Amino acid sequence: MAGKKVLLLPGAKKILTTVGENIKMARLRRKLSSEQVAERANISRPTLLSIEKGSPGVSIGSYLQVLVVLGLEKDFFLLARDDELGRKLQDARMISKARAPKKIAGHE
Repeated sequence: MAGKKVLLLPGAKKILTTVGENIKMARLRRKLSSEQVAERANISRPTLLSIEKGSPGVSIGSYLQVLVVLGLEKDFFLLARDDELGRKLQDARMISKARAPKKIAGHE
């Protein structure tokens, strides 16, 4: 986890903290130790603890590996799946100022 410190807006930090808490609760419900999950995910125990705290400095791949170990990898597919804003923006660009076809003289 060496490198530049990642700074997040408070709302984004809250999301990561909640994700970390959810991962920890899933681990505890399965009665798995942090050592077991870290070993199965091929990450260090301190990295797992950082994930469970919602650290933004941990790679997304490590988050995914932990979800795989917990059997929650399908949740990863839900990220950004329903892009409502993107669809609205796309639809707004598709609106054209179409006009009715011109009438040809004598063909009314």
